[in-house]
Amino acid sequence: MRTIFFLLQKEFLQIFRNRSMLRIILIIPIVQLVILSNAANYEVKDLSIDVVDHDLSSWSRRLTHKLTASGYFRLNRQTFDREDGFRDLQRDQADIVLVIPPHFERDLVREDKVTLQLLVNAINGSKAGLANAYAGSIIRDFNRNIRTEWLALDERNGPPVIAVTFSNWYNTRLDYKIFMVPGILVVLVTMIGAFLSGMNIVKEKEIGTIEQLNVTPIRKHHFILGKLIPFWIVALFELAFGLLVGKLVFSLPMAGSLWLVFLFAAVYLWVMLGMGLLISTFTETQQQAMFIAWFFVIIFMLMSGLFTPVENMPHWAQVITWFNPIAYFVKVIRMVLLKGSGWADIQFFLLVMLGYALVMNGIAIWNYRKTS
Repeated sequence: MRTIFFLLQKEFLQIFRNRSMLRIILIIPIVQLVILSNAANYEVKDLSIDVVDHDLSSWSRRLTHKLTASGYFRLNRQTFDREDGFRDLQRDQADIVLVIPPHFERDLVREDKVTLQLLVNAINGSKAGLANAYAGSIIRDFNRNIRTEWLALDERNGPPVIAVTFSNWYNTRLDYKIFMVPGILVVLVTMIGAFLSGMNIVKEKEIGTIEQLNVTPIRKHHFILGKLIPFWIVALFELAFGLLVGKLVFSLPMAGSLWLVFLFAAVYLWVMLGMGLLISTFTETQQQAMFIAWFFVIIFMLMSGLFTPVENMPHWAQVITWFNPIAYFVKVIRMVLLKGSGWADIQFFLLVMLGYALVMNGIAIWNYRKTS
């Protein structure tokens, strides 16, 4: 233990003397947390809409106002020519074009039906789907109000109506930031564990001090623990600081026990540290270590459920996520912080992480050679 203590002292002195590393540890993650939590947002608002109104009746104007007053749509142009709307769609100046036919109000009163046309820019499939759903919902609501007001339909004499009431659990305001902040915290902790640990060991190779360490009586496990434990502590501190920022800046709820979050993070970080150590055994420069670590981290991150639900992925991709440590941590931190999940809910995922940590670090230690 005395040997490890001196090695830890040496590592922390190197960390605090390295200004660039201090910026990476203290400043960059917090800036990323604040920016990404606001930028990584799948809520679709302020959609640009063109209205081609061939009727110019009170009801067509009322429908246009209802669309723009919803908060989802911003009127880009109101015109009489369908080709103007189509050109805006082609130039990416409009996300959706609503074409209101002539005699819209008259046909709705006399014929009890009318046809509207929606042209949707579907380059971004998810955005187009949401735009179409929002517009369809607003038009159906408009139609129901018109039929009730003008046609004086008594809903009690019509077909039975199913009234749906709902309540949102865990994220009552449907705030997307609350959903994203825990996942982004996982990414920041991962970067500390995987990148800095691997680059730190490779740095000894680059500056030539690895040979000096190898000829000392320091044992292999002393050297590895002395190299990895500082970043394990720094990453846990980063997690604590990120949770504090999430609470103060984004009002992140903490429904469950923070001890469970830190327990899982402590085990998870040994997986990432083991991966950094393994990468360092195959590389000779910090640049090589950074690129290889980034190759694996970016794949793990994109397939973790952070941005796209795992359930929406193809079956083969869902199978791959069984071996993705980031996916487990993203799931657990959201479960604990947002749902208040307890030990019984996360113990399976923790056991998986323990197994992953033993395998990853075992391979890394076995592959590391201390030669004199």
